[in-house]
Amino acid sequence: MRSKGILYKTEAQLRSMIAPGIATRLGLEAAAAAVKAGVTPLELDAIAEKAIRDFGGEPNFKLVPGYSHTLCTSVNANVVHSIPTDEKLQAGDMISIDCGAIIDGWNADAAVTVVVPDPNRPALVAAREKLSEVTKNAMWAGIAALAKGKYLNEVGTAIEKYIHENSDYGILAEYIGHGIGRDMHEEPPVFNYEVHNRGPQIKAGLAVAIEPIISAGSPVSFTQPDGWTVTMKDGKDSCQWEHTVLVHNKGIWVSTAADGGAAGLAAYGVEPRPLS
Repeated sequence: MRSKGILYKTEAQLRSMIAPGIATRLGLEAAAAAVKAGVTPLELDAIAEKAIRDFGGEPNFKLVPGYSHTLCTSVNANVVHSIPTDEKLQAGDMISIDCGAIIDGWNADAAVTVVVPDPNRPALVAAREKLSEVTKNAMWAGIAALAKGKYLNEVGTAIEKYIHENSDYGILAEYIGHGIGRDMHEEPPVFNYEVHNRGPQIKAGLAVAIEPIISAGSPVSFTQPDGWTVTMKDGKDSCQWEHTVLVHNKGIWVSTAADGGAAGLAAYGVEPRPLS
């Protein structure tokens, strides 16, 4: 059903979104576990696809017109929508892995970031791990705001507040989260920064992907000639974390997290509730 143009799912429809969330998580976990120096993003892509299909899902990125991969694999200054290549990962590289799956017409979408160990460049690794940690924690701050708030745009306020209180990183304004369900990208928009309007009401049936995307330097980016890969203009690092979150009658459930989001939300006093 719709409320002010926003899709609010029934409890049964939300339950149908659990399976694609698991498939997406399994794809991400398999790919992230395989990250090491010498591995190529194309190899990670094949690993994630196998995990998704073994669970009974289908990679939904492959259903996007013009895109033929399971993952987007953004390395260092590349930030989103990066096509997997055969270029080997190097020690110290940071890779954001974005993944999605569809089962029975329902979608999930999530992303993680992994830093490849490099004992010879500890300062570089530490800087990249901090960028990843701040981005991940900003995502959890946004998810907690979804659990506690009344209106959706409280999510962006919480994300921006966390980033600005813990770093001098930039927020890429043009890349935001989104509603999700029958389509991978639906209304409503989920901002990663404070906006003037309140947005739609947070209530049972809302399903959204919360995904802060931040940069170590200027937030200005450009799209590469391949038409997909987005790169930071100043060449500095960027990072993405993302989860699909379901709002239901008893609370929220992070469908792309193994524990429903319990570990990430504990610091905020939020306990996720599984759908009955």
